[in-house]
Amino acid sequence: MFQVPDYTCTVSDKLAEVLADIGVDERIVLKRRRSLMLGEFMSNSTLQPCDEENTVYCLGSQSEGTTTPGLDSDIDFLFCMNDFKVVQDWSDWQPGVHNLLMIQDDTVSPGYCLLQRLRDDAPLPCNDVLDKHHLRDRTGRILLSNTIISATAATAAAALSFTGVQHGPAYKNPGKPGFTESDHVPAMSCKTWPLQAIPWIIKQCVGQWPSDDMKRYCSNTGCFVVGVGSKGSENELLEWRISTSLAERCLMFNLNITQIQCYILMKMILKTYIKPLYDGTITSFMCKTVLFKLIANTHSNFWRENNLLVCLSFCLFGLYISV
Repeated sequence: MFQVPDYTCTVSDKLAEVLADIGVDERIVLKRRRSLMLGEFMSNSTLQPCDEENTVYCLGSQSEGTTTPGLDSDIDFLFCMNDFKVVQDWSDWQPGVHNLLMIQDDTVSPGYCLLQRLRDDAPLPCNDVLDKHHLRDRTGRILLSNTIISATAATAAAALSFTGVQHGPAYKNPGKPGFTESDHVPAMSCKTWPLQAIPWIIKQCVGQWPSDDMKRYCSNTGCFVVGVGSKGSENELLEWRISTSLAERCLMFNLNITQIQCYILMKMILKTYIKPLYDGTITSFMCKTVLFKLIANTHSNFWRENNLLVCLSFCLFGLYISV
């Protein structure tokens, strides 16, 4: 696909050396990860004795270690509301919590779902809850609107004493001088892997990545639903985005340093050349998705330090094709 010039190995080695000098090496990446994971553990250790209704997850570039000074990466906090239980099968209904049935049919955008309210005392549809956050559809089902997230996020923002700006399902805290910006996202947990993503679990890839153990771990993490619908959808206020954030974090933790350096270089190019002219068009998540796809379809010996320049070109070409 690419004609590799003679100087590629030399430039790749020097590029990897420069990245290591600014903190993109195995030691600093692991240090960033351990620091954020320790913060997540401490948050939950102090939160749960007095508030068992929420679990905090630290996600995004900071927890992955895929950042460096200059990228100005924020910290993503996902607040899982444990008093809600999202199920994909009636047999998973549980008493004592607010049960919601995940619905994925032809009326819902790919990657999204509807949430049907179930009764608290029996595994049956709920028919008597109608308010500004619960709407009845054409078939008579009572569905939970994602507008409830705005109210939940506002309450959480007040409890945490920060003035946030709502951005989709999240509240963005601009932070103070010397502190990192943060996004706070309310979510609900589903203990089972989303049905739409089952083909990914059983698919065999060229590079044997992800491994069977990684796929098993990812499927056991289940998923989250966050309160935002697909833009332009007729069900935009009723749709919930399905998020596999913990599986994504697992995949990121299993990249080698060359793959991480390649991802960070893509983000640098994005911030320097794309965002100033076309802000909000191509995101780092798109870069990550392209990287995952390419890793799964190449052999592991392709992703090595003296081939970094070719890896970067390969990723940029993949992003270009996707766009």
